[in-house]
Amino acid sequence: MATPEKISTNSDGSLNVPDCPIIPFIEGDGIGPDIWRATRAVIEAAVEKTYGGKRKISWLKLLVGEKGYEKTGDFLPDEALKTIEANVVAIKGPLTTPVGKGIRSLNVAIRQKLDLYACVRPVRYIETVPSPMKFPEMINMVVFRENTEDLYAGIEWASGSDEAEAVADFLKKEMGVDLPPLSGIGIKPISPANTKRLVASAILYALENGFPSVTLMHKGNIMKFTEGAFAQWGYQVAKERFADQTITEAELWDQYDGKAPEGKVVIKDRIADMLFQQVLLRPDEYGVIATPNLNGDYISDALAAQVGGLGMAPGANIGDTCAVFEATHGTAPKYTGMDKVNPGSLILSGAMMLDYMGWKEAGTAIRDAIQAAIKARRVTYDLARQIEGAEEVKCSEFGAVIVEQMG
Repeated sequence: MATPEKISTNSDGSLNVPDCPIIPFIEGDGIGPDIWRATRAVIEAAVEKTYGGKRKISWLKLLVGEKGYEKTGDFLPDEALKTIEANVVAIKGPLTTPVGKGIRSLNVAIRQKLDLYACVRPVRYIETVPSPMKFPEMINMVVFRENTEDLYAGIEWASGSDEAEAVADFLKKEMGVDLPPLSGIGIKPISPANTKRLVASAILYALENGFPSVTLMHKGNIMKFTEGAFAQWGYQVAKERFADQTITEAELWDQYDGKAPEGKVVIKDRIADMLFQQVLLRPDEYGVIATPNLNGDYISDALAAQVGGLGMAPGANIGDTCAVFEATHGTAPKYTGMDKVNPGSLILSGAMMLDYMGWKEAGTAIRDAIQAAIKARRVTYDLARQIEGAEEVKCSEFGAVIVEQMG
């Protein structure tokens, strides 16, 4: 077996992935260790079976979250962040947000400190998974959610604080804006540079993966200079960087009678509340969705519910220099150590990680095996209680069933 090596990045952003890459992992808190053990077993089996032992992952454990605090007194040690940067690709379970310890969210902190500006969440139906939709198989979307600004920038001041009063006083004296007494105040920054890099990554993904459109989701009819600007800058970057590969929705109808030329991605925009209705009623009309942070949080969870819930929803946070793949759900502390919960979200995130590394055959093997395991109706409690005739299995057993289905 080859010696473990770091993944490296080329000047064009492509990766050099050795046959034995070092991949840092964070188990996570609460149910994290349970779902990580199942996930690791599935990833290792997929790589082994797909490449016949010629490739293997060398795992590197990072102490972040409660384990990090126990060992170092820091929930998010700088050394862990440096290790992720140095190794380019990492995977993590859910992390507890410490109460009263100065960090709003460990997940948000990791994204912002590493400048992982694109939160990427694919949503696609897996046959047999219970869904509230009549035709869930029509849902095949990927949400690109901006990670570093909007309300998640965390620029806010508490009601009655000196800072909030100072901001309110400034707004009244300098801007002529009156706020209700004792208002809590937040600032919503959205910038052209951060918008354009997010939308560009969404367009590139659509081009590389055969999606017919990129929809800019915004509330620009009300917030004209933040979310409205997001849509305008999105159209601008499409024209600046992808003029030969994209057309606007207006051009689609004015010049092509609604039929996109082969190889062209349609760029369109939708008001946020309208899009929530559209993905329910006409989901086949949407592929990649690019959105500011808060909208992306809402729409990705709503879409996940349409195909069976967050337990089967993968996610990734991707920047220009590194990427972290993660479960999209929380730590579920009441199930800690019970070997009970569905590891599907983290397993599918692992499949995304393998795709990102260029090991797409192994990623496909995982997705196919999960589909087969669910069709065999040997599933964790959350699915078993909804699937007629299902056998309930433990978290670790579900991982073993997935491995069995790889053949």
